Amino acid sequence: MGKLPREFYNKDSLIVAKELLGKVLVHEVNGQKIFAKIVETEAYMGVEDKAAHSYGGRRTPRVEIMYGGPGFSYVYFIYGMYYCFNVVTREEGTPQAVLIRAVEPMGGIEFMAQNRFKKPHHELKKSQIIGLTNGPGKLCGAFLIDKDLNGEDLCGSKLYIEEGQEEEFAIVSCKRVGIPNTGEAKDYLWRFYIKDNKYVSVKDEKNVH
Repeated sequence: MGKLPREFYNKDSLIVAKELLGKVLVHEVNGQKIFAKIVETEAYMGVEDKAAHSYGGRRTPRVEIMYGGPGFSYVYFIYGMYYCFNVVTREEGTPQAVLIRAVEPMGGIEFMAQNRFKKPHHELKKSQIIGLTNGPGKLCGAFLIDKDLNGEDLCGSKLYIEEGQEEEFAIVSCKRVGIPNTGEAKDYLWRFYIKDNKYVSVKDEKNVH
């Protein structure tokens, strides 16, 4: 499977968010290679999106990476508890990104189990197996993605995204999660996921295409 080129990311977040579904997130760390299929994403459309960190042209040290070129990671800490991993899109100066909300484990699953639950995979309950990566903070824990990977070049050899297997699936479009007090933006159908995938964080089957 080939690594996604930088041009892949140089598009509107709404396009990239859908095109990332079925692609494979890879992290090579501590001599381990862990990888998983991307099954849920959210688009954040920059200065005009009240739910985006860069809304209104906000420019702080935290969001600066979004103003750079496409194909870099934007990792931030939320609720004082966990990290969220985003892919920076669009050309330099247009601060858009796609949040990776959930992935389906494919390889390095033992390593993920130790990272998340400090126990072997075969000792996990069914809910813990799904709970490895069915949310943005969970997948960052499983993949050991933290602030040290903020600004990482996704066209490099440490943290990157590859083409997935050829497969057909339906895509669900629905409201983004956890963005109250953002006016009309909270109702935009800018979250996308693979229909019927058990690793999706929050199901909402109203809009399928």
